[in-house]
This record gives sequence, structure tokens and C-alpha cells, in this order.
Amino acid sequence: MFCYYCGARLDSTDSCPQCEADVRMMKKIQAVSNYMYNEALVKVNVRDLSGAAEDLKTSLRYNKMNMNARNLLGLIYFEMGESVNAVSEWVISKSLIPDNNPASKYLSTVQNNNTHLETLNQTIKKFNQALLYCQQGNYDLAVIQLKKVLSMNPKLVKANQVLALLYMKDGRYDQAKKCLKNAGRVDANNVKTLTYLKECNEQLKTSGKNKKQEEKETVTYESGNDVIIRPSRFKDNTAVMSVVNLLVGAAIGIAVVCFLVIPGVRQSAKNDANSAVVKANETISTREQDIKSLESQIKSLEGQVEKANTASSSADDKVSAYESLLKAYVAYSDKDYETAGEELDGVKSDYFSDDAKEIYDQVFGEAKDALLGDKYVSAVRDYTNKKYDEAITQLLEIVGTDETYKDGKAAYYLAHCYYQQKDGTNAMKWFKKVSESDVSSRSDKSSADRCISFMESHKDEYGLNDSQGTTDQTGTDNGTDTSGNQTNE
Repeated sequence: MFCYYCGARLDSTDSCPQCEADVRMMKKIQAVSNYMYNEALVKVNVRDLSGAAEDLKTSLRYNKMNMNARNLLGLIYFEMGESVNAVSEWVISKSLIPDNNPASKYLSTVQNNNTHLETLNQTIKKFNQALLYCQQGNYDLAVIQLKKVLSMNPKLVKANQVLALLYMKDGRYDQAKKCLKNAGRVDANNVKTLTYLKECNEQLKTSGKNKKQEEKETVTYESGNDVIIRPSRFKDNTAVMSVVNLLVGAAIGIAVVCFLVIPGVRQSAKNDANSAVVKANETISTREQDIKSLESQIKSLEGQVEKANTASSSADDKVSAYESLLKAYVAYSDKDYETAGEELDGVKSDYFSDDAKEIYDQVFGEAKDALLGDKYVSAVRDYTNKKYDEAITQLLEIVGTDETYKDGKAAYYLAHCYYQQKDGTNAMKWFKKVSESDVSSRSDKSSADRCISFMESHKDEYGLNDSQGTTDQTGTDNGTDTSGNQTNE
């Protein structure tokens, strides 16, 4: 477990060992998330998938970064036939934790199998079309669509439940019971499945009593390979009654053929034609609906991924900024100002709270001043010891930060370093800055003017051409002696 504030690994105490933040509430939240995940595992082992899904959703409400809970929720959705929800959970899991995440394997398994992916898409389309038929009152077409759905994906629990409801509506409770048992094999403790199954059992129990009553009124026996059913009370008809019954039966048969069979055949032909038209219209209408549905799902998933990436990147930058501030403060406490300045260089203070900004301003300001002071003392020492290259390197860093450092002394010594090395171009540049500066002392300006005049009168010696130098040659004092006097200041 890692600290939410600084990212350090936590121990058994109630505070972070690095930033000393109180992590008791964070540990309690993660413990609740892990507890709900373990409860879900127990329910999965007894195939209570719907109950496990609710526990996993609760776990993710407490800790959205619980990778195992989110991946298991996706597997449960996939087992229940809800492939879209499964893929959504895996995509979110992969975006939050991209490294060493089993969700990558699950997604590649689904996406690389084009045949299986096409089957899942067709299942979703037909199931949505079946729901549309139910809303429109076309229950027969809905039953046909749901049978096709279950032939492609028998584990789709919702399809089994809807088909069972349609069978129950038509009074076919035995077929509804079969659908509910199929759903129960996937999700054993689904509340809807158990409720529908209880209703089916009660209806079948009532119809069973009526069937037994009918059986008492008849007598069944076998004659060879034939099973004969006759009334329990035998009536002996006479020959006349037999003829009458024969004529009545013939008349009834003719009437049945004329009024029932022939219209039924015609109606069947019409139904077949209507069914073909409906299927053609269904193919056209469902394609547009499916395309819009998939486009909206893609946009939603892309938005979720973008939000997750933005939040993760911002959190990483904030943690990195606090780590740099902590390291800089430690170095500052040890008076290692150079390390403190390097740690805070490039760090954005926008990530810090008000208290942290005060520490940042204090450490960075004092580290900067101390670092420049050390470099200035070292540069003056090198200049005194005639180590002009080393002095130039340090003085350039100082004037690069502040040209007026020490009332222009850094620029003054830099000019004299170039002067001693006969680098007339750079010496002239920095002597002019000292001469024109508002912060340089009068003695420094006077010395700079004398050196400029001397270099202008000895251009060949200092590598100057006629276009360089604008000061009148009024001074002939040796600049070297002047700089030597200034080193004692």
C-alpha cells in the first residue's frame, strides 16, 4: 500500500513514514474495498453472480483503483453474457493501471477473435430488437428473436428471463421453467430468476391438480400396441345412434375443413409473407440503431479513458513536485544549497498548497542567494590566484542570474578576467556595462573607464578593430594595476 499524498510505501503505523500524513482513513477505505472483493469471491464460488457484482460495485465505490475487483466484475458480466459491460470495465481497468494488468489479456482475447466478436455484436442487436418488439406488442416476433439470441449465447441471463416472461404470459409455464433453469445454471441466486421460478412452480402445481381430476373421469388401458382412453362410465349406443354419430361426424369434418383448415392455410401463407417483410424491415432499421448505439458507447469510453489519464498524470506531477520539495528541504537543512537549488529548478509551484509554497519560496530564495554567494567568493579567490578561466566560468553563471549582483562587482571582476587574458571584445563589453550601470560604485566606473581608454589605445594588443570602442582615449593608466587594487575590496 502506498501513500496517497507522496507515493511512499506505508508500514503498519497510522502515518506515512515519509510525509507523516495521517493515513488511517485511507487504510480503512482500502480495507473495506478489499473486504467487499473477498465477499464477492465467496459468492462467485457458489455462482451467485448478481450478488457478487453488487459487492464488486461497492468495492469500486470505495477504491476505484482496485484492479482485481474491476477485472472480476468484467469477468462476471462476460459470464452472464453482457459483453459490452465486460469490455467497458476492462478498458477502464487498463487505462487506470496499464502495467501488469490481466485486463489487457482479456481484451486481446475478445478483440482478436473476429468470429466471436461478430457473434457478440449480433447477439446484442437481436436482443435489443426483441425488447423493441415487446414494447410494440409483437410478442411472437420477440420470442423468435430471443430464441436466436439464446442459440448464439445461451448464457445471456437477461434473454432467458425475458423469454420466460413471454412464455408465462402465454401460459406455457413448463417452457418458462426450462428457460429459468438455464438462467439459474449461470447465476444461481438471481432474485428475478427465483421470483419467476416460484410463480411457474405455483402455476404448474395448480394445473397438475386439474389434470388429475380429468384423469379420474377417464379409463386408460392398452390393447396390443395401442393405448385406449374411454370414459369411466361406459354408454352402450344402439345401431341407430351409431349411424347418426357417423353422419354428424362427417358433417363436422366437412365443416372443419371448410371453415378452419382452408382459412388457416390462407392465413399461414399471409403470415409467412408478412414475416418476410418484417424481417427485411428489421434488418434495415436495426442497422442504423446499432451503429448509433455503438458510436455513443465508443464516445463514452473514450471520454472515460481521457478523464482517467488526465487525473493520473496530474497526480503523478503533483507527487513528483512534493518529492523534489522534500529533497530540497533536506539538502537545505544540511546547508547543501547547491543540491537544494537543483532539486527545485524547473518545479512548478502551482502544485503546492499555501504552506508548501511558503517553504518553497524560503528554500529556493535562500538556496539561490547562498549558492551565488559561494560562487562569488570562489570566483574572487580564483581571480586573486590568477585562475582566470575558473573565475570566468563562475562569474558567467552569476551574471547570467543577476548582472547587478553585489552592486555590479560580479560584472566588474568578469571584465577584469577578460582584460587580464587580453580578450578585448568581452572585456570591452563588460567594462561598458559597469560604466553604464546605475548600481556600480563611482570607483568601479572610474576604473572601467580607464581600462576602456587603455584598450582603445592598444587595439592590436587586445584584438580590437577600429569599429570597437567608443570611449575617448583620455586615460593612459595601466588597467592591470587598477584591477589589482580592486581585488582587495
